[in-house]
Amino acid sequence: MATKGVKNIFLSASIPLPSRDAKYIETADIIAIRDAVIALTTVVLPHHRIIWGGHPSITPLIYYVMEKLDMNIQEHVKLYQSLWFKDIFPPDNNKFENIVFTKKEDSIPASIKLLREQMFSENEFSAAVFIGGMDGIEDEYRMFKEYHPEALLLPIASTGAATKLVYENLFPQNLKNTRLEKDYGYMSLFQKFLMDKI
Repeated sequence: MATKGVKNIFLSASIPLPSRDAKYIETADIIAIRDAVIALTTVVLPHHRIIWGGHPSITPLIYYVMEKLDMNIQEHVKLYQSLWFKDIFPPDNNKFENIVFTKKEDSIPASIKLLREQMFSENEFSAAVFIGGMDGIEDEYRMFKEYHPEALLLPIASTGAATKLVYENLFPQNLKNTRLEKDYGYMSLFQKFLMDKI
């Protein structure tokens, strides 16, 4: 049973692949993406829960922080994985107790859509954080807003890639802040813009 007062934070993040659309890789800051995921996990996990869709570039970073924190916080992480990718699950999956496997549909897009629908409908979220990534970030931003219109949205534009495009094109003008664009001190950024607000 989760601790009272634990809130769910959705993490949408990945490291863009050079083989995919160039518009993501050309602005991606790989070091910033890794730093932001590690900082977010470090700040959030002792108090709240991170839920994410099991991207193989992100799951090992979250486990790395869990080991460093040396706390029994398995109930503070929840990982969703589509059975479409069953044969290529990263080994780090086995280190998590709370994994939700979603059904394999007749295509990758249909399987991923189902995973997102299940993840967003089964959980109440207080916030969503977007870091780096590719087209999936844009899809998850739009979809998350539909399911959780009251939740806090935090696209970390300094990580570049799809999150920078979300920030520039989809994020409301009145919520923009130069710290989201230029501040690489992610620990203090997440404390101020996430932890102090949820």
